Amino acid sequence: MRALRIVAAAATAAALAGCAPAAPEGGALTVYAAASVAPAMEEIAQAFEARYPGVDVRPIVSDGSQVLATQLEEGAPADVFASADEATMARVAPLIHDPAVLATNTLVLAVPPGNPAGVQALEDLARPDVTVVLCAEDVPCGAASARLLDAAGVAVEPASLEQNVGGVVTKIAVGEADAGLVYRTDALRGDVVAIEADGADEVVNRYPIAVLRAAPNPEAAREFAEFAAGPEGRAILAELGFGAP
Repeated sequence: MRALRIVAAAATAAALAGCAPAAPEGGALTVYAAASVAPAMEEIAQAFEARYPGVDVRPIVSDGSQVLATQLEEGAPADVFASADEATMARVAPLIHDPAVLATNTLVLAVPPGNPAGVQALEDLARPDVTVVLCAEDVPCGAASARLLDAAGVAVEPASLEQNVGGVVTKIAVGEADAGLVYRTDALRGDVVAIEADGADEVVNRYPIAVLRAAPNPEAAREFAEFAAGPEGRAILAELGFGAP
């Protein structure tokens, strides 16, 4: 059994970095993370620095996954990339070592406190008196929203399309919109009320993490990716509402 655990650990390391891990000697580490997982990455970074005091994880670079992917394609000097979906990670496949899935997430309906428009179900998003905001379809949360709405047969004309899920949460929280679709994790930490959406459990986003082939600090990057995908990182993700891979 012990031998099997050792083999499994080696396989995980290979999946994340393409070679055997090495203990980080220190230095700066730059992590790019999708907006929806960035708060978790901040907490994981703090725990990682506590274990490896010589490593300085810079403030997480956060935005929509597709925006970050474009920056990486243009040569941004990142060490680690955590995306909100596998499709965006596949887009940068030539730039990364094989990714590993960190966690999963699903959508919920989000409404302002008090739910003034009385939104209760996906069908309510089609009402002409309901102002809806969604993520743009080229963003992972927007692609997931489109799949969910299509499956439910609900046609929505959003008042705006945001480039990351944080933009949707903010507009709902300040009362600029009556409802929208956001990840469960964002609803938990935002000033909005979450309502379960029928069929959301069939539209699951899987969050991969990968080390950049041109990582300026490859040893620390490998260790960070393994730490995030390991027991301590997944415990933090679970506490913030993410599902298991």
